[in-house]
Order: sequence, then structure tokens, then C-alpha cells
Amino acid sequence: MTDGTRNGQAGRVFPPLPERLPADVFDSHCHLDIVETPVSEQLAAAKAAGIARIVTIGCDLPSSRFAVDAADEFDDVYAAVAMHPNETTGISDAVLDDIAALAAHPKVRAIGETGLDYYRDWAPKDDQHRSFRGHIEIAKSTGKALVIHDREAHDDVLAILREEGAPEKVVFHCFSGDAAMAEVCAERGYVMSFAGNVTFKNAEPLREALRVAPLDLLLVETDAPFLTPIPHRGKPNASYLIPHTVRAMAEVKDVDVADLCAAIAATGERVFGPW
Repeated sequence: MTDGTRNGQAGRVFPPLPERLPADVFDSHCHLDIVETPVSEQLAAAKAAGIARIVTIGCDLPSSRFAVDAADEFDDVYAAVAMHPNETTGISDAVLDDIAALAAHPKVRAIGETGLDYYRDWAPKDDQHRSFRGHIEIAKSTGKALVIHDREAHDDVLAILREEGAPEKVVFHCFSGDAAMAEVCAERGYVMSFAGNVTFKNAEPLREALRVAPLDLLLVETDAPFLTPIPHRGKPNASYLIPHTVRAMAEVKDVDVADLCAAIAATGERVFGPW
């Protein structure tokens, strides 16, 4: 995946490979199934940029099964399985049982992405809440991390976590809160994963949240093929572009890039387990 390689979905050119990071990190959240480039190519490009490993995320049963299959096939891929909140209309116990069965696989290291989405509101809130509570239970019963999609639903997400009792390991994917929200997450020991949108010009509230987030509660992600970081916003995203986000995060935190890489790697192993 170099300059001139085209995204099969939109016919757009992938950005060039950035300067390699000084130490390996990993992509804590991407969608290998919809980048529409062979997984082997995505992994090779990522490694060339210092992205040693990838967590691929399920949003429904087909993508969750894809995640498990990809993790089975590739040593450097872990899986997360779940029903995205926008996919929860009329969710049944049988579907949650299917997610729980997939979660038993040893390379499934997280339950996600689950949570609440009040921005699109494609599923009734009651169904979203029921699904989220069910996924929390799966995470707790399996001892695996909970990866949360929280879009314009901060108060209810935090309330449900408190009511149900949060799993030991909680990750707010594509953290979207402000500094006050980051402080609450820090108090509760929730990990905050930042994506390419932290580099956007209009994202100062995100950068304020990043400034107050403890170094040992940070992860980085692409959410690929979405949220391509500056300077390539608008082009297709993939794991190999994480160095742009990591360097921007280091500047916001006023820390050395290598130190941030080390912190992210340590948190990743704590959350998802050793590779």
C-alpha cells in the first residue's frame, strides 16, 4: 500500500508511507474487512511504519466472524467482536449468545465495538441500552476488554457502566469527550484511544482532553478506513498512517515520541494481553 495503490471502494489513492516510528506501537481499532486491501498488504505496510500489530473490530455478526478468521490466519492480528449500537434494532438473546460464542476464541481479546450512538440514532435507545448491557456482561464473564463506541451519549454510557459494574478493562474507542470527560475516565481507570481526528484543525476540545489524560491510559487507533489524520484528511486511511497521529499526540502531550510509543505499547499489552 504505497502512493499509487488505489482503494477498491472509492478509487482513491492511498497516501505515501510516513516516516517510521522510533518504536513499535499497534493499531488498537481498525476495520480490516472494509479497507478493501488484502490483509497481508495492510500488515506489511503497517510494519514498515512501526505498527507491529492490529486489533480488527466487529460491528455485526459477519464482521465479527471476519475478525476471528483474520486473527486465526495472521499472527499479528487480534479480534474484537460485538454488535455496533447502530446495528441493535430488535436485538435478540440469540444474537448476544452468538457474540458470546465468538468471544470464547483465544484470539478474541475484546468485546466491541459496543456502546451508544445518539448522533445517528439508527436504533432505538432501549435496544442500544439492552445490547450495551449484554455486551458488558459478556466482557465481564470472559475477562476481556470492553471497547466502547460513545457518540454524543457520554452521560448514559458512564451511567450504564456504573450501574452494571464496569469490566476490569474498558477502552473508549475514538475518544470523543472533552477534558472533563477525560478526567472522569481517568478517575475510573478507563483507557482513552485517540484516532486521526485529534489532528484536525477544529478538534481543540479533543486535544484538551488528550492533555489531561494520563500517559498510562492512552492508546492510538486509526478506525480505518475512516478518520485519516492530517496531512492526508480526505484520503483513505489504513494502519500504516498511525505515525501521523502518534507524533501529533506527542506534541500535544509534550512528550518524546519514543516515550509515547512505549507507553502505548505497554497499555496495549495490559488491555489486550501479550502477543
